[in-house]
Amino acid sequence: TAMASCSWARAVRGLLLDVSGVLYDSGADGGVPIAGSAEAVRRIKASGLKLQLCTNETQATRENFVRKLRALGFDISVAEVTAPAPAACRLLRERGLRPHLLVHDDLIPEFAEVDKTNPNCVVLGDAAENFTYANLNEAFRLLIGMEKPVLISLGKGRYYKETDGLKLDVGAYMKALEYACDVQAEVVGKPAKKFFESALAELGVPAEQAIMIGDDIVSDVGGAQQCGMRALQVRTGKYR
Repeated sequence: TAMASCSWARAVRGLLLDVSGVLYDSGADGGVPIAGSAEAVRRIKASGLKLQLCTNETQATRENFVRKLRALGFDISVAEVTAPAPAACRLLRERGLRPHLLVHDDLIPEFAEVDKTNPNCVVLGDAAENFTYANLNEAFRLLIGMEKPVLISLGKGRYYKETDGLKLDVGAYMKALEYACDVQAEVVGKPAKKFFESALAELGVPAEQAIMIGDDIVSDVGGAQQCGMRALQVRTGKYR
């Protein structure tokens, strides 16, 4: 088995990395890097392997997210980040959808170019403090009033880890709206196959030559495996 594992390892040309729980633990204070992670990114780049961050981060624009990562010591550019909001904007434009946004305030600039008048769908992100009863009820009323309700969720994670403990993620609220409106959400972000495929396209490496590394057994590992990739789970972040 050692020889077998070496043979596939030699074929690896690119890595997809989850960010929260793998490179750093987020938090109100900006978060803290996980020991050795900035050095690991440097070593990956120095080795000539291609690197793409494949994140469900929806509390910041990619620009601000990258600014924060750089401040934490990570050598990362915006082009090296695949995130749900830009993917959702592409989908909205392709289908002529006008979203009602239930997202984090800091994510709203990502949707600047999208028509939001007279909404015909709801886009749900990790809205954190914006997940109030009033805001959820407003999204519910819009959906229940549609002939064919369209709910787009920027991920379906159950929870994630911050420096002060575990936090409910967007998936819990997605399920609430699905249940109330008898609708099936469309997930943009991990573990959606399309999302991994676009990350691989940005990486420029086929699935069989890439490895996904994450702390979430469903979104990161399971999603990548369904896409024909190998995946590794790290014992940091929310790993139990």
